Amino acid sequence: MYKIAVLPGDGIGVEIVPEAVKALQAVGKKFGLEFEFTEALVGGAAYDDGGHPLPAATLELCQGSDAVLLGAIGGPKWDNLPVELRPEIGALLPLRKELELYANLRPCVLFPSLLHASTLKEEVISGVDILVIRELTGGLYFGEKKREKTPDGGEQATDILTYSTYEIERIVRFAYQAARKRRKKLCSVDKANVLESSRLWRETVSKLAAEYPDVETTHMYVDNCSMQLIRNPRQFDVIVTENMFGDILTDEASMLTGSIGMLASASIGGDVGLYEPAHGSAPDIAGQNKANPLAAILSAAMMLRYSFDREEEAVAIEKAVGRLLEEDYRTPDLMEPGKKLLGTVQTGDLVAKYISSIGG
Repeated sequence: MYKIAVLPGDGIGVEIVPEAVKALQAVGKKFGLEFEFTEALVGGAAYDDGGHPLPAATLELCQGSDAVLLGAIGGPKWDNLPVELRPEIGALLPLRKELELYANLRPCVLFPSLLHASTLKEEVISGVDILVIRELTGGLYFGEKKREKTPDGGEQATDILTYSTYEIERIVRFAYQAARKRRKKLCSVDKANVLESSRLWRETVSKLAAEYPDVETTHMYVDNCSMQLIRNPRQFDVIVTENMFGDILTDEASMLTGSIGMLASASIGGDVGLYEPAHGSAPDIAGQNKANPLAAILSAAMMLRYSFDREEEAVAIEKAVGRLLEEDYRTPDLMEPGKKLLGTVQTGDLVAKYISSIGG
């Protein structure tokens, strides 16, 4: 019995998470696994209900579960709340901190059927398979933040970026281990020509490289990396970087796959992993059955792989998604002439059906 905390959150989160649950239920039926799903409020929905985006009961549920399935949080409705009560600051960041989720994994894999969906040339993106590993509990997002009045009547805002050797070593060792299981290439991304934190980052990576002689180690400035992801993405295998750089680069990398609606993610490090699509709450399409649930469904596959060590079951979900795309079904964000349009619910239903038929 695997206990899963289900946090739909806000916007399209409440639409895509049920489709990921469907996929897990289909896997359970196919492979004889039992899942216990317990739903709780988080984000703006939790604030509206009880005045805080991360209720104590929700955090307690997550800590007592084997894994967490999260949808999306936030939206314009809550943008003017005090900083500590905004869903992204008051829920997502402390959730990562409390669960010790220091490593964020975002695979950027192009399904062959989506070769035409990207805005980039086919010869550039064909065969792309990148794993971006982002440090998740340090850097600017967790540093001290303050505002002060200035003599001219304005304000001065300060965000402090801090990294310790321990934090860098922890995430970089994780990345080296991941690279050893792939094509044995690690690119460390920083801004060492400007930032002191990046100089420590690069020095630490350079020292650790000697412990992993079987892995090719390279260094790249973040601005160059953002360009290289578009110019020649196939040069990358595993990318490891700090919190904010990883946040930005993974959104860029998502477009190599055709849509951010295809980008799954896993946040791991402690005893409980958290799995969520990399996209936001998309309030502009919420409630319209237009949201692409495939990133959430693929995040469920990552849960099976990383939290439960169920590789065959994870591959079954990925194969089902691949089959859906091969048969020319598309959600609105991936729609092309000649393809068959599906809504959120219908996409989830079809993926679950294909999971059930795998091997049959």
